[in-house]
Amino acid sequence: MSHAPLASPQGYNPYDLLRIYTYYRTLLGSVLLLMFQIEFAPKILGNDNPQLFFYSSIGYTAINFMTLIVMWRVKYAPSQTKLFSSLLIDVIAISLLMHASGGATSGLGYLLLIAIAAGGIMLRERISFFLAAITTIVVISEGAYRFIILTQDNKAVFTSGTLSALAFLTALLFQHLTKKIRLSYAEAESQAKQAAHLQKLAQLIVERMRTGILVLNNQLTIELHNHAALKLLGINSDSVENIPLSQFPDLYKKHQSWQRNSSDHSPFLKIEGETSNEIKVNFAYLEADKTNEVLIFLEDVRSLNQQAQQLKLASLGRLTASIAHEIRNPLGAISHASQLLAESPQLPQSDVRLLDIINNHSTRVNQIIENILQLSRRRPTQTLPINLRQWIPTFINDYKASKTNGPQLEIALLEKNLRNNRNNGTGTVNSDGALEAKFDTSQLTQVLSNLCDNGLRYSNKKTGRPDLRLEIGVDISQHQPYIRVIDYGPGISDENIKHLFEPFFTTENTGSGLGLYICKELCEANQAIISYKRTPQGESCFHLQLAHPDKAS
Repeated sequence: MSHAPLASPQGYNPYDLLRIYTYYRTLLGSVLLLMFQIEFAPKILGNDNPQLFFYSSIGYTAINFMTLIVMWRVKYAPSQTKLFSSLLIDVIAISLLMHASGGATSGLGYLLLIAIAAGGIMLRERISFFLAAITTIVVISEGAYRFIILTQDNKAVFTSGTLSALAFLTALLFQHLTKKIRLSYAEAESQAKQAAHLQKLAQLIVERMRTGILVLNNQLTIELHNHAALKLLGINSDSVENIPLSQFPDLYKKHQSWQRNSSDHSPFLKIEGETSNEIKVNFAYLEADKTNEVLIFLEDVRSLNQQAQQLKLASLGRLTASIAHEIRNPLGAISHASQLLAESPQLPQSDVRLLDIINNHSTRVNQIIENILQLSRRRPTQTLPINLRQWIPTFINDYKASKTNGPQLEIALLEKNLRNNRNNGTGTVNSDGALEAKFDTSQLTQVLSNLCDNGLRYSNKKTGRPDLRLEIGVDISQHQPYIRVIDYGPGISDENIKHLFEPFFTTENTGSGLGLYICKELCEANQAIISYKRTPQGESCFHLQLAHPDKAS
């Protein structure tokens, strides 16, 4: 069973270093044995004791070969004891080879410095100095043996002392260098982790932004993008990387217009689809002094409209409050005088008709004032997640209960696209089947009540029955929930559709022309889109594209 090497906290892998060092020592033993056998340097290698040199080199090489084979087959994390034992074998083997070749004066003793250097790298400080001390004792003892027992000159003692001093200096030097390397490695590793953490954070932030981001290279090919960009552009693909911008003609034209004259660039782009979506496009160079890479920012215009709505409503509130006060007083006087005049017994029949006209139009003007005040005094939007599958049936029941002819009203409810979107990762349909959207519930009630009033009235005019149909579902292209109010009336003519949501526009003399305008204002304040279209069967339909439940307010 193989064991994975454990990373050292000092910033290196002892297993890798030991393996490299084992290659070196195996090669060293083999070369020394080969040189001895071919008598490459007979006056140096084994000149004092050939048999000791031969058997020592054979044993040293054999141990290294076996160690190398074991390291090939088994990966492990060597302990300090195993590392020390391995280096101690080197010290003993090289000392025997040095003794057999005439002592420290042969020059083989300097091979011990490599073992000491390896110990300075792989061993802890105290163990490294302990290995250097053992080496020093062995070398000085060998020199003393030659000076005292063999009565050789003091050259051997001097060389042994020099070698011992070099052993300690080598241990000190490599310990210092290793500490510096470990500190540098730890600092670099810490900086790399911090950079990776920041990169991950930046990637998550960009990916979760509601602002779409595209990055173009100098060939106008998309290099990077986030999910919001695909959503705003109405792209169903998971990735558009390495796709030329020219495959998106409208966006490509905006880019070309911006490059020709950035100040003359129109930032708004209409995305056509099952439900039209308008986005704001901004371009910027990735680096100020370079024009080869371009950033494209895509923003949902609905969020911008919501901010504009708050400013507009604040101004409208101040204006309408003063207007209503000035109009209501004389209007009340006119209405009151008309009622008193109607009670006169001498009133001719022709004047009764005129009084009816005064009363009807007084009521209409008063309704216009009420609608404007309702719009201007509206409280700030408080959007909350709504489970449409539970909320819509409750709304239908409450709506019917509020009408005197409630039992006669027929309001059907259909659910579309829920099953196909339950597991598509959009987040609008939960695992338990809850279809979620984001809207202020009181304002959504006001919008749907207005649309239902209109729909039932027009259905009743054409069919003689107050019938209506509500549909809820998830838009496949936009991944957003929707509500559709469908009636069976004659519908809106093509020339009137473009004016449908304008204030004071109405096709009936009794209407104020503010109902649909208020619906549009309330939808925009909740980052929703209301539009009019006909169904494939030609039925009149108001489509409410609601905000995604995860959309930031």
